[in-house]
Amino acid sequence: AIRNVLDIIARAGPTDSAVLITGESGTGKELVAREIHSRSLRHSQPFVTVDCAALVEPLLEDELFGHAKGAVAGARETKHGRFELANGGTIFFNEIAHLSLPVQSKVFRAIQEREVTRLGSARPIKIGFRMIASSSANIAQAVNHGAFREDLFYRLSVVPIHLPPLRDRKEDIPPLVDYFLQKYGRSAAKTISGVSNRAMLGLTEYDWPGNIRELENSIERAVALCRGSEIEMEDIVSHGITLGIPALTWAGG
Repeated sequence: AIRNVLDIIARAGPTDSAVLITGESGTGKELVAREIHSRSLRHSQPFVTVDCAALVEPLLEDELFGHAKGAVAGARETKHGRFELANGGTIFFNEIAHLSLPVQSKVFRAIQEREVTRLGSARPIKIGFRMIASSSANIAQAVNHGAFREDLFYRLSVVPIHLPPLRDRKEDIPPLVDYFLQKYGRSAAKTISGVSNRAMLGLTEYDWPGNIRELENSIERAVALCRGSEIEMEDIVSHGITLGIPALTWAGG
């Protein structure tokens, strides 16, 4: 499944087409966005992230479009918005389905016209950027319910990429575990030779609702708590911590 994703990244990266990345939380959507940027002709230019779920609505427009000096209370100087900061590079809207309809309208115009107008100014500013967006929600369904603009959806999804959840590609779990063991073994100054067969069986049987992010956190925790050179099942599910793996069961109890 990931080889198919990598193939799309390799083909779409050098183009300037908009990309919409979908998938559950924790599947690595921002990593894919950064990889697309690194393979693009804009790779030496800025990669600017807009976390739509974290920005409060009244401040969102100011963050996106900036403001002119004196446009708002306390605005002693001109502020450059995220679109301007991404000029020449890539702008990544993480969880774009969180945008309200009025803001969606302004984002669509910025993408379509390749220009933005700072708050408190009447002068549009021409910019050039590549648009990448992600969503863990079903945007097509949101369009049908009137919660997301249809024109913006089609403008974003020129190249759609779907990241399957980890439970649908369990063959990726062992190499991911090895990678995280090396990563956190180095940072903890521990020599971890691997994972026991019993522990690996548990890791591959679990459904990982938090996907790769949950797996990474669990391996980091196991590395920190393990006493030997090999991660055991007890390092993952004991030490008085549930580790988010309550579904693990074993033959015989």
